[in-house]
Formats: sequence, structure tokens, C-alpha cells
Amino acid sequence: MHVALFVTCVNDALYPATGRATVEVLERLGHRVHFPEAQTCCGQMHLNSGYRRDALRLARRFVEVFGGYEAVVCPSASCAGTVVEPYLHLAEEVGDRALQDAARQLAPKVHELSAFLVDVLGVTDVGASFHHRVAYHPTCHSLRVLRLKEQPLALLRAVRGLKLVELPGATTCCGFGGTFALKNAGVSSAMLADKVAGVRDSGAEVVCALDNSCLAHIGGGASRFNLGVRAVHLAEILASRDEP
Repeated sequence: MHVALFVTCVNDALYPATGRATVEVLERLGHRVHFPEAQTCCGQMHLNSGYRRDALRLARRFVEVFGGYEAVVCPSASCAGTVVEPYLHLAEEVGDRALQDAARQLAPKVHELSAFLVDVLGVTDVGASFHHRVAYHPTCHSLRVLRLKEQPLALLRAVRGLKLVELPGATTCCGFGGTFALKNAGVSSAMLADKVAGVRDSGAEVVCALDNSCLAHIGGGASRFNLGVRAVHLAEILASRDEP
């Protein structure tokens, strides 16, 4: 399959190991992964902050860069969700017929990593091993925009040595929400405290999610409360082949 990696701004700048892990998993399964160097931001931050004109320019660039690929795989539910839903709405707002058509054609080809593995490739066991107790946090975009529920869990259950533990209050937002954490710091911190308490009560050594932005928020809280819990992206767990 002609697969392109949409790595996202956050991963490219701060978490390159997640991008490398995504490529490693896909190549392990026999796919050649392309990295379009012209890719930039999907426009999620601009959309969330009300800069729709700037987001529109980025949407046009995105469909131009990725439009020719059979599949676009993204290790971020929030960024994948931005392409799948808001692009069409943006195009409709300004009456851009070309972008509307391009967005409709591209949306079914854009996949968050776990959805691509399970729903498109039909794979749950990717040959990973990770000998730790892991709690899975379903991020808001993964759960409420892309409606991913069982896919990440099925992949985690197939990892050798991994013990999946229940996370109390799993479906509650961690409080990050992009600019929400900056503009509503008090509320965000209170939500984070509840999420970190759930992580603590789970007995997990590692908290896992599909978005590094949320993991940065949770990981920072876990560090502040001295939980001794690591925040690790799903892609990095799936790429792991550790020994007990």
C-alpha cells in the first residue's frame, strides 16, 4: 500500500521517537512509508483559536501534499480528526468547491495509527513486547471525534508481556485541550489532578494514549505528584521489543 506518514507538528518538534516508531511498525508489517517533506501544520491550533482564514490556507496545502497517497497514517487522533471533519466545513464556509471535493476524497484515506492497523489492515498483533503495567487514556479527539474505542485496546492486549490495567475515569478529559489549558489554567489543573489520581489508583507503570499533547499534560502532572509513571505513546509501545 502507498502509505504516507503525517507526523504532525508536535511529534516532529518534540516527540520524534513517535514518528520513528510509527514507521517501524508499518515497515515491520511490510509497508513502505513515504514522508512528504512539504508537509506542515494541519491547522488544528488555528481552528481552535478562531483563525479560520489561516486554517483554510493550511487545509489547502495539506490536501495538495497528501492528496496523491492511497493512505495517510497519523500518530495523533486530534490532528487526524482535524483533517477528517473540519476541512470540509471550512471549504463550505468560503464556497471553495475544489477544496470541498479534495477534502471529501481525502478524508476516508486519513487514518489515526490504531484505526489503520485494526480497521484497514486487520492487524492487532504487530509483534511487540512491553513488560509493564499500562493504563490507556482515550483522548477526547480519539473518543469523541474519531470514535475510537476498541482499536487501541485490541492492540495493547496483543502486546507480549503487557498487563493492561483499568484507568478510573478513563473517558474524562485530562484538561489539556490545547489553548484551553492556557486560557483556563485553573480548571485545566483541576481536571489534570483528577486524571492523575486515576492513573495513581490504576497501579500503572505507564500511561498510554494516541496524542502526545495529552500525554505531555498527564506526564507533567504525574511528575509533579511524584507518581513514578511514564507517559508513552501507543506507537512507541507497538514498536517496542523489550525483554522482561
